[in-house]
Amino acid sequence: MPAETAPQERVWMAFPTGGYTLGDTPEAAHAARSTWAAVANAVLEFEPVTVVVHPDDVDTAARYLAPGVEVLTAELNDAWMRDIGPTFVLDNNGKLGAVDWIFNGWGGQDWASWDKDALIAAEISGRSGARHILSGIVNEGGGIQVDGEGTVLVTETVQLDPGRNPGLTKADIEQELARTIGATHVVWLPRGLTRDSEKFGTRGHVDIVAAIPSPGTLLVHSQQNPEHPDYQVSREIIDFLRTTQDAAGRDWSIIEVPAPATLSDEEGFVDYSYINHLVVNGGVIACSFNDPMDEKALRILADAYPGRRVVSVDARELFARGGGIHCITQQQPAAI
Repeated sequence: MPAETAPQERVWMAFPTGGYTLGDTPEAAHAARSTWAAVANAVLEFEPVTVVVHPDDVDTAARYLAPGVEVLTAELNDAWMRDIGPTFVLDNNGKLGAVDWIFNGWGGQDWASWDKDALIAAEISGRSGARHILSGIVNEGGGIQVDGEGTVLVTETVQLDPGRNPGLTKADIEQELARTIGATHVVWLPRGLTRDSEKFGTRGHVDIVAAIPSPGTLLVHSQQNPEHPDYQVSREIIDFLRTTQDAAGRDWSIIEVPAPATLSDEEGFVDYSYINHLVVNGGVIACSFNDPMDEKALRILADAYPGRRVVSVDARELFARGGGIHCITQQQPAAI
């Protein structure tokens, strides 16, 4: 699996179609559609975008998506493309592959439905012309972060979740990650953020916690306020990562990215995170929160990705529904 900074062919997304993501009111639906579309339209400034749209929503999507966004129709339950779509890889000859993980609603969550979403990875694999690579483990794209050199970050509470892979060991997971995405070195984070570990979360996706902007460097979420439960969580994760190395045996250069100053919303403590950004050709699509910390965090991202233009999208409506910009996008690397 190439690093996200490698050249890309396009970005894949899905359009919100129903359930908790769309919401119960016209206002909520408009907010969801507007935010998903804002991300797609921002990506289009840098590279092609294909959005999977439920057949019933084609006319609606056209009112939100910019001209030039490609639309592919398919049945959908939800719109979290990072998790329902394939993870793209390149073989030694630069040919494209698409890893189709088993998707079961983030560990069989009782609020989720996934009968249609579980078929999306195969659909996109075929449409992209990639070699279809079936995996035998339950996993989501948001549960892995790679450096393109064999390192992958995962979380014990995700890949070893009894609702996902009961009975499998770390060795079992590592063997499958080696087979599917070429991982030679797996770093097991102990957990994810607090809200993401609660009922409507993923049980600890790494892509809200840590990212690898370049080999040997980590961007890590850092909650600065002791009143937030993630203050202790982020300290624990950072301390742990200082004891680990990458596939090349390098100690990490850790860049702490401060959490937004906002601590809570009407549901409780938030897991707002600038880590959940998408790297595209020549740019970075970053989360903002209308928060005093936005400017500082976006500067950190700009420094971590030199030569790329950072574009921010207000991600509060995404996080209210359980994720961020990285969660709703999936990059397809450029094949040779």
